[in-house]
Amino acid sequence: QVQLVESGGGLVQPGGSLTLSCAASGRTFSRLTMGWFRQAPGKEREFVGAYRWSDSSTNIGDSVKGRFTISRDNAKNTVYLQMRSLKFEDTAVYYCAADSSHLLSDYVLDYAYWGQGTQVTVSS
Repeated sequence: QVQLVESGGGLVQPGGSLTLSCAASGRTFSRLTMGWFRQAPGKEREFVGAYRWSDSSTNIGDSVKGRFTISRDNAKNTVYLQMRSLKFEDTAVYYCAADSSHLLSDYVLDYAYWGQGTQVTVSS
C-alpha cells in the first residue's frame, strides 16, 4: 500500500507560480513512478507529468511542457510539481498518483494509488 497526501494548492494570479507537494509513505519508493494529474470541472482527468523514482526520469504532458517540472526530496519522501507561468486553463484539482511500474505512464488507469487532490485556481 502507498499513502499519498498532496498539499500546496491555492489561488494564484495568471503568470504566477505555485509548487504542489506529494508526501508518500508505505512502500519502497525506488520502485515507484509518481504521477501528477488534474481535473477541471466537467472535464476528464488529464495527465500533467510523471516521475520515476529510481532514475529521476520525467515525462511531462504537452499542455504544460516548458512551464511545469517535477522534482523530489528523498529525505522527506516527497515529490514536487513546480508550476510557473500559470494560465486560467491550469485551474483544476491536482492529484498525485503512484504506480509500481517503471513506465512513466500518462494513463489514469495505470496508477493504483491516489491522493485526495488539491485545488489550484488561477484567477485575477
